[in-house]
Amino acid sequence: MIPVKRQLCIGGYGPGIVTIGEGLTRLASPSFLAGHPTLNILYAVGELSQGWITALGTEGGLSPWDERSTAGDSPCHVAVHPSGTLLAVANYGDGTASMHRLDSRGVFAGEPIVLRHQGSGPVADRQEGPHAHQCVFHDDLLHVSDLGTDEIRRYTLDGAALESIELPPGTGPRHFAFSGSRLYVSGELDGTVTLVDGARVTRVPASRNEAGNSPSHLELAGDLVYVANRGPDTISVLRAEDLSPVAEVPSGGAWPRHFAIDGDRMYVANQHSDGVAVFALEDGVPEPTGEVFEVERPACVLPW
Repeated sequence: MIPVKRQLCIGGYGPGIVTIGEGLTRLASPSFLAGHPTLNILYAVGELSQGWITALGTEGGLSPWDERSTAGDSPCHVAVHPSGTLLAVANYGDGTASMHRLDSRGVFAGEPIVLRHQGSGPVADRQEGPHAHQCVFHDDLLHVSDLGTDEIRRYTLDGAALESIELPPGTGPRHFAFSGSRLYVSGELDGTVTLVDGARVTRVPASRNEAGNSPSHLELAGDLVYVANRGPDTISVLRAEDLSPVAEVPSGGAWPRHFAIDGDRMYVANQHSDGVAVFALEDGVPEPTGEVFEVERPACVLPW
């Protein structure tokens, strides 16, 4: 039975993972979190030069059960396969991705599959080499966005490399989402959202304020695409069909690094203003509730 997920866990660059209503679990730089699909286990990456992934039990508070190296530098994202038998990590610092088998308890089993990469892009100070940024399991393949090489890398679940999805030079792909065969990508370096639908490619500015925008998280909900804009400090709402604009609202703080949608609520992690702002979704548009959870340098929000 899938556990009921009603807590809110927040990771970032403060002293550890904050669970609203329960307090703090100390852990070094837990910049991204993911939950097991059927077990009461939370996974957190430690964004350090020698990266770590920790499995934490969630019964009666968070408690570390297992940990291991991510085989790379500065892990910034973790994802769990829907089967609950495989976990993937993106290491931003050196572009390495890794896959880790999970046993029936949800802890690590066997040796990791290490996926190294090479390449660069035209933005000299950001694309000097590969920078893996997000892992997504889709159609039983692992997809990895590479900000440094302007690609969505693709692998089988055994780690065999397939042909990558190439994006225009200088895009700097960060987070992405699928809807069937459609692919939506936030471009951190060029400030865009890109829709790849077969041979059709649609690109639009992520924000009306294009100057100085570094889009971060992107998420699909129903027929809408949401993207967080760092610099303008807004959340944009676009139609999934053609990326036409629906709304753009203030993020409730500074430097919205991540957000999560849970039912009719959106939680926005504003990294530079030390808070997670709560929004109500009214016809899909975020409306501020006035509620803000104070969290030091939040980077990820996980409804649990």
